[in-house]
Amino acid sequence: MGLESVGAYAPRYRLTADAVTDAWGQFHGAGISETAVPAGDEDTLTMAYEAASRALEAGDVDPDAVSHLFLGTTTPPYEEEALSPRLASFLDLDDALETRQFAGSTRAGVDALASGLEVADGTVLVVATDAPRGAHDDEIEHAGGAGAAAVVLTPDGAGTVTDRAERVSPFPGTRFRPAGEAETTGLGVTGYDRRAFTETVTAAADALEIDLSAVDAVCLQSPNGKLPYRAAGSLGVDSETLQAGTTVHDLGDTGAASVLLGFASALEDDHEELVLLGYGSGGGATALAVDAADVAIVTALEGGETLRYGEYLRMRGDVTPGEPDGGGAYVSVPSWKRTIPQRHRLVAGRCEECGSLAFPPEGACPDCGALEGYDEVALPGTGTVEAATVIGQGGAPPEFVEQQAREGSFVSAVVALDGSRDDDGTVSTPTQVLTGADETVEVGNRVEATIRRIYTQEGVTRYGFKMQLAAE
Repeated sequence: MGLESVGAYAPRYRLTADAVTDAWGQFHGAGISETAVPAGDEDTLTMAYEAASRALEAGDVDPDAVSHLFLGTTTPPYEEEALSPRLASFLDLDDALETRQFAGSTRAGVDALASGLEVADGTVLVVATDAPRGAHDDEIEHAGGAGAAAVVLTPDGAGTVTDRAERVSPFPGTRFRPAGEAETTGLGVTGYDRRAFTETVTAAADALEIDLSAVDAVCLQSPNGKLPYRAAGSLGVDSETLQAGTTVHDLGDTGAASVLLGFASALEDDHEELVLLGYGSGGGATALAVDAADVAIVTALEGGETLRYGEYLRMRGDVTPGEPDGGGAYVSVPSWKRTIPQRHRLVAGRCEECGSLAFPPEGACPDCGALEGYDEVALPGTGTVEAATVIGQGGAPPEFVEQQAREGSFVSAVVALDGSRDDDGTVSTPTQVLTGADETVEVGNRVEATIRRIYTQEGVTRYGFKMQLAAE
C-alpha cells in the first residue's frame, strides 16, 4: 500500500504554560508553550471526523471507495463501545468496510498505520485521535493536548513505506491508566522513564536499514517537549530533525495521535524523507521509514482562542453543574437511530410529486402536501443563515445546559441548506452555528457543516451536525 493523502486537525482553543503557572505556581509540561483543548462539544470521535474528512478531501477520495477503517486512541469516549460505526456514518463510508480499533498504548496510531500497510488491496483510512488527561497538578495533565491525524492508503499512493521495525522491552510503571480511571498517571521515576523511552525507540530505529542522520525529519512520540530530544544522541539525529517532526511544543502531548500529527506537520513543511517512531509505555516501539514525496495534505492546526485557567476547567467539564434534574427534550436512542442519516450526513428528500426538498424527509411534502414519498438527496453540507439569535446564560434548553456551562452563550440559527449538485433549491432547518470569540453570525453568512456532540442522555452521547462559518 502507498500513502495517498494526510489530514490533520487540532481544536482552536489553547491553554498557555503561563496560564497554568499563574494557577499552580509552576508548569510541569517541559518544553511546551501551549496545549490544544477540545471545545465543550468536542471529543476524540469528533476530532477523528475532522482529520479523516480532510484526508479524504486532500486525496479526492470517494468515501464509497474506503474498504478498511483503522482507528487508534487511548482516550475513546467510551471504554466499551466501538467508535468505527459512528465514524463511518459521519463520513458516509460503506457499511461493508472492515474496521479495527487500536487502544491501550500511545503507539496505537502508528500501529494502526502499520496494520493498514498490510492490507493487500482496497483503500484504507487510518485515523489516530487522542486527548490525554491526568491529575490537575501533574506532568501528564500539564503536557496533555488534543488532536487527530488521518492517512489514506491506496495501492498506487505516491508515498511509500520503505522499511519497518518493531521492538519491545518490559518497562512497567512508566505511564498507565488503571481500570475505571479517567486520568493517566505514572511512577514519575525520571531516570527510569527516560531509559525506557530512549532504549525502546532506539532499538526500533536501529533495526531500520536507513541512516537517520540523512532523513529530513524524525516524527518521534512526544510525551513532552524535552524527552524526545533526550533520545537524539542515541538515535544519531540533531534537534532540528526531531523538531521538524513534532507538534508537541504548540499542541501538547497528543498521545496516540502524536506521531501522525508530527508527520502531517513535516509534510506541510515539504519534508519528504521521514522516519515515524511510535512509542508506548510498557514498553514497545514501532518504526516506519517513509518516502513521502507528492503525498497530498490538508490540515487545520492553528489555534484561535486562548483560555484562562478557569475557562479551561469549565471547558473540560470539571466545574459545570451537569444537566438539570428532569432533563430536556427527550429523544430515545431508537428514535435517534432512525434519524442518523439526517443528523450525520444531511440526507434530505425530494418530493416525488413536485420535486421540492424536505428536511427531514418525513410526513407530507411541505410545499404541495403530497404523501407520495421522497427520493433521498445527499446535501453538500453548505448553506446560508436566514435568521440567528444568541442563547445567553440561563436561556439554554435543559439538554444544552452542560454545553452552555462549558462554553457560554451559543448561536441558534435557521439555515437554508443548499440542495444537491443537481438541484438549485434549498431547504431550511434550525441548527447551532459555532463561533469563535470575535465572530458573529448574521443573516446572509455562508456556513458549512461539521460533526459535534449534541448532548448526552442516559449515558449515551448523541452526535450530529452543527454549522460553522465558512472559510472565505
